[in-house]
Amino acid sequence: MNEKIMIVDDEKEIADLIELYLKNDGYNVFKFYNGMDALKCVDSEKMDLVILDVMLPDVDGFRICQKIRERYFYPIIMLTAKVEDADKIMG
Repeated sequence: MNEKIMIVDDEKEIADLIELYLKNDGYNVFKFYNGMDALKCVDSEKMDLVILDVMLPDVDGFRICQKIRERYFYPIIMLTAKVEDADKIMG
């Protein structure tokens, strides 16, 4: 498989576990623990899928999603503990 998947989550245990499963299934994984590094990767690599935490310490996931959508239309899965309808709609 040559599919590229980006994982962005500041909780290392979650990101590492997702990475483990995806690599075991043969995906190329790009893993980041903060939004700034993920945004740099968005500028240099075209992904097939992004798994994105909403609440990051530096740049929130909504902003990263917005930057991705300015150039690309690949799928984005949003990870969040937020339960408000406004947050779901925004995502």
